[in-house]
Amino acid sequence: MRLNQNTMLLGKKVVLVPYTSEHVPSRYHEWMKSEELQRLTASEPLTLEQEYAMQHSWREDADKCTFIVLDAEKWQAQPGATEESCMVGDVNLFLTDLEDPTLGEIEVMIAEPSCRGKGLGTEAVLAMLSYGVTTLGLTKFEAKIGQGNEPSIRMFQKLHFEQVAASSVFQEVTLRLTVSESEHQWLLEQTSHVEEKPYRDGSAEPC
Repeated sequence: MRLNQNTMLLGKKVVLVPYTSEHVPSRYHEWMKSEELQRLTASEPLTLEQEYAMQHSWREDADKCTFIVLDAEKWQAQPGATEESCMVGDVNLFLTDLEDPTLGEIEVMIAEPSCRGKGLGTEAVLAMLSYGVTTLGLTKFEAKIGQGNEPSIRMFQKLHFEQVAASSVFQEVTLRLTVSESEHQWLLEQTSHVEEKPYRDGSAEPC
């Protein structure tokens, strides 16, 4: 999605930046060689060339919104640190329901094991939910998670998602959040510290 290509979201624990070709070879491609991540994300291993093609399609397709998740502490503590050295995962929205343009499917991946369980995924999801509501006009979100991924299921439930379906065939559960007026107010409160700033490829510097 080109809509977010000049947008950077700054939180306390994470910084979200658009997914560019510079992010592919250094970390992303290496992450996706992991059998654990392939299992958790229901992904197939790709060649480097295929990863570049995927990044390009995700940037161009109007129904996909992707941010790379950076470790904010590391990124801000090291002047001149590259985004690639601070990458910890990604967060995505898929707008694939043609009958309901207000519904988005959300995914988050914290690929760096040392960064899990520290709230980075939670803040990344909250920032993406807020962006989806405010910028993309979404009012409903779904998360499809492997049945064995208990930490992710618990995280989404803490963010007010409720389970609405379970598939024994795909071994996954579907959780949903409908953004009512009260949920919208709660979301605004949870993300009041998140700043939206302009982003330019390769020129974003730590504050």
